[in-house]
Amino acid sequence: MLTKKNQTTTIKDVAELARVSQMTVSRVLNDQGAVKDTTRKRVLAAMRELKYRPNVMARNLAGRTGLFIGLIYRNPSYGYLSEFLLGALDTCRRMGHYLIVEEPLVDDNMVDIDQIEKRFLDMSIQALIVVPPLSDDPKLIDTLERTGISFVCISPKLGGYSGPSVRMDDCAAAQEMTEYLLSLKHERIALIKGPPDHKSSELRYKGFQQALSEAGRDHDSTLVVSGDFTYVSGMQAASELLKLDNPPSAIFACNDDMAAGAIAAAHQAGLSVPQDVTVVGFDDTANASATWPPLTTIRQPIRDMARTSIEILSRSVAHKASQTSPKPEKVTLDYDLVIRGSSAEPTQSD
Repeated sequence: MLTKKNQTTTIKDVAELARVSQMTVSRVLNDQGAVKDTTRKRVLAAMRELKYRPNVMARNLAGRTGLFIGLIYRNPSYGYLSEFLLGALDTCRRMGHYLIVEEPLVDDNMVDIDQIEKRFLDMSIQALIVVPPLSDDPKLIDTLERTGISFVCISPKLGGYSGPSVRMDDCAAAQEMTEYLLSLKHERIALIKGPPDHKSSELRYKGFQQALSEAGRDHDSTLVVSGDFTYVSGMQAASELLKLDNPPSAIFACNDDMAAGAIAAAHQAGLSVPQDVTVVGFDDTANASATWPPLTTIRQPIRDMARTSIEILSRSVAHKASQTSPKPEKVTLDYDLVIRGSSAEPTQSD
């Protein structure tokens, strides 16, 4: 069955394609009444094929013109997520849009693709922001492309992804931070990596390695440990590093939450920061200025990334409404090295 190019798909179209009554389609949409599982799947398949999007929220908020924008996440860094949400909420408020936030997990590691598809279909979400590491989930991205919803990925590293994106250069930023530490004459620089399912972890590690290589420094694998972007993991990783027979004089944690944990570990070990050990981070979240001493870090433009993603989605939805297909927008934002009180030259040679 084909619908006319300029005609909005209706429940009747879905019912005809699924070979059921309009009442059955309505029951599936509202999750009401007894509908056989095979029938429900047939109706949902028809909705996907026709790219039918029920206007539930619009009916409840008649007369309003703002978009309903979903944000899905699975990010253990509350500092990063808080900054992104603040930027997204501020931009939605300014532009008259509405933000709906979901963490679509079956458990701590599994993403519920069916939940994403059904929840956002039922709520008539018109556009979607996908933050890391979900922006690198191939099954999720494939599902979103099939539904036809407008979406933008934040910092995607997925090979072959060609859709709209907002990012910064994680590799170059990590390289600059490492070069800064080298300029302070630190010889033994440790790195606390992020979790492997975040591609940014890999890129920041690559930047760290490049800086050492270009400076002619050997890469000591004992100075590289893994965290998971949480405060506790940073504390544990730094404790491990500081117990080495030849501990580092500087620790580069790949986000501010882990850096804050590293500073706490140093204090627990009876060390002063930065007199005994330098600690630096990445992101410049609220934690960076709340720790003592204030954290030297890379300022990732997180709020600007949120703002830019919503502006891209607004244009994308407008293009779809006018049936135009411009080239997907790909935006790379600048970062800054922010020097505060947690970094200094070593008080003695390493």
